Amino acid sequence: MQETQQRLDEARAQSQLGGGQRRIDAQHAKGKLTARERLELLLDEGSFTEWDAFVTHRCTDFGMQEQSIAGDGVVTGYGTIHGRQVFVFSQDFTVFGGSLSETHAEKICKVMDHAMRVGAPVIGLNDSGGARIQEGVASLGGYADVFLRNVMASGVVPQISLVMGPCAGGAVYSPAMTDFIFMVRDSAYMFVTGPEVVKTVTHESVSAEELGGAGTHSKTSGVADLAFDNDIEVLAQCRRLMAYVPNSNREAPPRRETLDPANRVEPALDTLVPSDPNKPYDMKELIRRVADEQEFFELQSDYAQNIIIGFVHIDGASVGVVANQPMVLAGCLDIDASRKAARFIRFCDAFSIPVLTFVDVPGFMPGTAQEYGGIIKHGAKLLYAYAECTVPKVTVITRKAYGGAYDVMSSKHLRGDVNFAWPSAEIAVMGPKGAVEIIFRQDRGDAEKIAEREAHYRETFANPLIAAQRGYVDDVIAPRDTRAQIAKSLTLLKTKRLENPWRKHGNIPL
Repeated sequence: MQETQQRLDEARAQSQLGGGQRRIDAQHAKGKLTARERLELLLDEGSFTEWDAFVTHRCTDFGMQEQSIAGDGVVTGYGTIHGRQVFVFSQDFTVFGGSLSETHAEKICKVMDHAMRVGAPVIGLNDSGGARIQEGVASLGGYADVFLRNVMASGVVPQISLVMGPCAGGAVYSPAMTDFIFMVRDSAYMFVTGPEVVKTVTHESVSAEELGGAGTHSKTSGVADLAFDNDIEVLAQCRRLMAYVPNSNREAPPRRETLDPANRVEPALDTLVPSDPNKPYDMKELIRRVADEQEFFELQSDYAQNIIIGFVHIDGASVGVVANQPMVLAGCLDIDASRKAARFIRFCDAFSIPVLTFVDVPGFMPGTAQEYGGIIKHGAKLLYAYAECTVPKVTVITRKAYGGAYDVMSSKHLRGDVNFAWPSAEIAVMGPKGAVEIIFRQDRGDAEKIAEREAHYRETFANPLIAAQRGYVDDVIAPRDTRAQIAKSLTLLKTKRLENPWRKHGNIPL
């Protein structure tokens, strides 16, 4: 018994040390934390329980039987964040470069399976050189086993990926199927094929950072939700995100105590929208002013900036926010913005998080680039997401709501529950100038008459009265009362019950 215990203690000590002190020092020299140090910062102090610390690989090819390290390159288990249960895996780059073997994959699959059974989020810390080449198809099979679980867990438990080092080849598809991806600048990268392969095949010379770094994926591709400067910041922001998402689709979103009155009046909002309809304003100002303690957790802040997504608390309740941003492209909807918002709405719907929409949209972005890129189908994704969504939906039209974009942005016609408009709202098929030039094309040569007709059109539609008369908006509210009206509406909708027709699944226009 004593001898067995000694052997276990030695194996556990080896597992704790990973690839050894020399490799740990190399990790630190790169400004990176080790797999275990990351978990210590991510989880509540003393809450981590490790599983499978003694697991080793089974490979006997290429002399691998002589290189066996307990844990096999990934630390797995469970712990708590803000006292709530989460399952975690943290790849250890000091052991075989964090490469995925058959047993490495089995460890990840085990925690994912348990997360599904008990209803708890899965957080993966990715820092891996990819599939373990020495194991061949066994490691590829391991990736597929993980991918399957990502798909099965989608919409059942939240999945968060923290990419904190290399993530290449097949490894990228697991994070891609999770709900949120955070990356570390200058040390994390994701790509299907690396710079050398790219150069061989396409003759392009590109660095790993340019090809798949945090900047590329948070600004250009939209693969990553957020990028941060170091490991500590990524882990802290992941903890912050957890304050908004539930443990599973069987639980309500978390509530937070607040001293911020739900009926707080914001007089500054009365002057937020400029009198000139062509002058922009910052929609984030409105979002912050309606949020508890003016705190807004924005996602994909550097990508498709013409639309804003993220989380707030209102009267203590977690709420997902989607808003057009007049500061960028006048708030037009384009391909990237449509995809960005649609995926976020579907996450909120899957996990019973109400959706709050702020509308100031002149329409869909025109041009050959958008049409050739498939704006019709991509725009339809956003429409589909809003229409399918059954959680409470509150909409506030602050200014322009033109054309099909009015319909798409959580209109009453797409089962918006409570729809408000500000007095500055303009709800019409298109802007006054374009409309008049089409309706009265015979008068195009008469500038005075066109100006007169444009003024009449503006007077008719540059206010929310007609929409209110038809019941398309439930009320026209003073901007200063926006927070109070939203809070009352969300309280009203707490007991909302709405189900879509039975089906295996819909066919979203992918």
